[in-house]
Amino acid sequence: MTSSPYWTSGDGRAALYAGDSLAVLAGLPDQCVDTVLTDPPYSSGGAFRGDRAAQGTVAKYLDSGNTGRWRDMAGDNRDQRAYAYWCALWLAECLRVTRPGGVIMLWTDWRQLPTTTDALQAGGWVWRGVVPWAKPDARPQAGRFRNACEYVVWGSAGAMLHDLTAPCLPGWYDATAPRNRVHPTQKPLSVTRGLVRVAPPSGLVLDPFAGSCTTGLAALLEGRRFLGVELVEDYLEAGALRLGAIITDPDDPQLDLFGQAEAAP
Repeated sequence: MTSSPYWTSGDGRAALYAGDSLAVLAGLPDQCVDTVLTDPPYSSGGAFRGDRAAQGTVAKYLDSGNTGRWRDMAGDNRDQRAYAYWCALWLAECLRVTRPGGVIMLWTDWRQLPTTTDALQAGGWVWRGVVPWAKPDARPQAGRFRNACEYVVWGSAGAMLHDLTAPCLPGWYDATAPRNRVHPTQKPLSVTRGLVRVAPPSGLVLDPFAGSCTTGLAALLEGRRFLGVELVEDYLEAGALRLGAIITDPDDPQLDLFGQAEAAP
């Protein structure tokens, strides 16, 4: 088993580990998680290749209208081939630690969508589809189609186990991006809660790129457990704070804890 966690909930429902995801994943036992939901640094965005390759990666998100101040993310400046090879490595480790039939979901954008679907399969997963997240407030571009969507590429560890009593999940989600976020690529809690429902009740959800732990919030609010990994100290602190607040005050489940209350999904 890997080293002691950076933070735990104290009741066995959530743990957050500090470190590089590949190193932490290598210390986890086989088939110990039920579902993987993650938002890796997919080395995209920016107007030019130089924006994506720069060490100071947050600037490319500021160009898209965000005015917050964040720490740079680790590993967000790989080129296309490096990104594909790196993803295949950690996706293979995620497959090892996921039970047979378990589901994986990873975020990407239109630039990295082909590479991500290839990497998922190179990591040994069965590719099952793509779930779009549509942003109604995406910036219009005269004479062009809006780039209004990001995408969840999903698959399974071999054949999926079919529960005929489980509800049908939507094929796409519509929500505005969080305004008062503490991470530059923080996803809406409402969308994340919808996604995490593919995990079995009380199942363990793994996020090897936890950021500010929106996946963890969603897992706990939906009656699942959470295991997260994050490398950047500032986001570890923010994620632990957000998780701790949900554990302490479950009676206010829709508050996104940094000023934005999200409507129930």
